[in-house]
Amino acid sequence: MLSFILKRVGQSILVLLITGLVAFSMFTFVGDPIDNMLGQERTMEDVERLREQLGLDQPFVVQYYRFLEQAVQGNFGVSYRQGRPVAEILLERAPATLELAAVSGVLAIAFGIALGVFTAIRRNGIAANVIMSASLIGVSLPTFLIGILLIYLFSVELGWLPSFGRGETVDLGGWTTGFLTVSGLKALILPSITLGLYQMTLIMRLVRSEMLEVLRQDYVRFAKARGLSDRVINFRHALKNTMVPVITVIGLQLGSIIAFAIITETVFQWPGVGLLFINAIQFVDIPVMAAYLMLISVMFVGINLLVDILYAFIDPRLRVAA
Repeated sequence: MLSFILKRVGQSILVLLITGLVAFSMFTFVGDPIDNMLGQERTMEDVERLREQLGLDQPFVVQYYRFLEQAVQGNFGVSYRQGRPVAEILLERAPATLELAAVSGVLAIAFGIALGVFTAIRRNGIAANVIMSASLIGVSLPTFLIGILLIYLFSVELGWLPSFGRGETVDLGGWTTGFLTVSGLKALILPSITLGLYQMTLIMRLVRSEMLEVLRQDYVRFAKARGLSDRVINFRHALKNTMVPVITVIGLQLGSIIAFAIITETVFQWPGVGLLFINAIQFVDIPVMAAYLMLISVMFVGINLLVDILYAFIDPRLRVAA
């Protein structure tokens, strides 16, 4: 088991290095940040001096090596736009994105599994058919359109919820949270539903299909013949055996929630790292863009590593094979 974990950790580190290399190389085609940092009265001497100060006069390999060397130490450089350390800016924006992603993930997993089990057990019922038909909305409509529709309905027409911003927040020793204020909780409802709706419908449909497949297995018929209750069969036997593929998708979707938060944060002007990344692209703020993509890569790889480890605890056969 230890060798299995070490092998996965080694693969994860390799993936991070390759991802960072690809992302960092793409920034060379975004534009020249010097154009946005200096005014029209600049001279060639000013350009060359700033380029040397930022290290942009070095070869690409040297720039990438310096970036990795500093990133390991938690130093992602200085923002070209704000003139502040990138790590400091990310720490200010991270609570907003992480809270939004956490709420969206909990909603997607809880409702996705519950509705998936319900529609599988009551597959011929009216309620199950209505839920499956409504789930097509979350799968078919793009995220930004769902957000706009929710804003129009609950903010413009009904006036129940705010259409943008994070509301009032409370500072808990460097961590700002909106969970402790009424306006913060209200501001969290629409973006969390927008961000988690697609993941919820995907998880629900997967749980339903896997559950229906398991319920047709011979050991389920044998359990029924033994006189076990439907509750025990559905939740102790059937649901447990559907969780391996479901956990795989959940792990990928949790990473997607953080990555796709860019769209939701843009629609709702949510002050998170996603909106920060969009603004960084407009101003060619390479340190911010590189730090954001590395952060997303670390989260994706970390989540997939945890999913691989969870396999062994859910399915003993995978533990023996490992």
